[in-house]
Amino acid sequence: MKRRLAVAASRLVVIVVGSLALGALQTARPSTLIDSAQLLHDLQVLSADDMQGRQVDTAGGEKARAYVIERFKAAGIKPFGDTYTAPFTFATSRAAVPGARHGVNVIGHIDGTRQPPRYIVVSAHYDHLGVRNGQVYNGADDNASGTAALFALGKYFSAHPPAHSLIFAAFDAEESGLRGSQAFVKQPPVDLSSIIVDLNLDMIGRDPDDKLFAVGTRLNPFLRPYLERVAASVPIKLLFGHEDPNEKEDWTKDSDHWSFQQARIPAIYLGDEDFDQHHKATDDFETMTYTFFIGATETALAVAREFDANLEAIARQRASERD
Repeated sequence: MKRRLAVAASRLVVIVVGSLALGALQTARPSTLIDSAQLLHDLQVLSADDMQGRQVDTAGGEKARAYVIERFKAAGIKPFGDTYTAPFTFATSRAAVPGARHGVNVIGHIDGTRQPPRYIVVSAHYDHLGVRNGQVYNGADDNASGTAALFALGKYFSAHPPAHSLIFAAFDAEESGLRGSQAFVKQPPVDLSSIIVDLNLDMIGRDPDDKLFAVGTRLNPFLRPYLERVAASVPIKLLFGHEDPNEKEDWTKDSDHWSFQQARIPAIYLGDEDFDQHHKATDDFETMTYTFFIGATETALAVAREFDANLEAIARQRASERD
């Protein structure tokens, strides 16, 4: 994301960390909705040093992508056709050697029970900054957290089929200017008009105050009542904000949800205020707040369920807003 500024037991997940800021021991509660031990394991794997910071068009990015595909399969997320991968190219002048770069999105779906299909996209970018000056930027919060949450939501909806179809999108090259999501909306796997809403997860794993922000209701005010219902029932604080164009921290255009908004698809972005660690080499698994991350993933699941339960109404409200 761009901004301007495990060990499992049957009833308890205990993570020992070396972070002075968080203390020597964190305890992450179990969940009745998701496999919290697996969630933390996925986060740890994706943000490990051997992923080399998951930068687009690198060996580390390729290794991360292979893991995403493996976890999509395990979660019951099916590919469109015979492959999960959707390659794209883009030009950049910001790389060490300017020129064409190659990204690969990982895309899958879970079919809903209603026909004709209408789609909810659940998205997260899996790329990060790579290695800089010999330091690996592991990007645990940004955005191994959102990517790991995709697998948890996929597993849930495989076991509890949604009414409407879900597209799970792990985007590449977000850090290079939302390139993966831009490629997706230009060449979607389904008719773009059948995509009703995007739920984007980017940085949902570190907040000692249990605050998660929902961004997108300024542009899509008809979505706010659904999010307010979710906020009343989830274990963390789901707040609204960071979308006032007159304020410094306006996240309206800061992650892949903006590509959907530009394509006139309503989008909600869930993210935390991780100012201290953002785009720093200290954004590691050991400095995450695990209980918050589990609660944020449960909240993302609750939003997806709320959208699914009300997608026909959302589609009508979206059409009314366009008139």
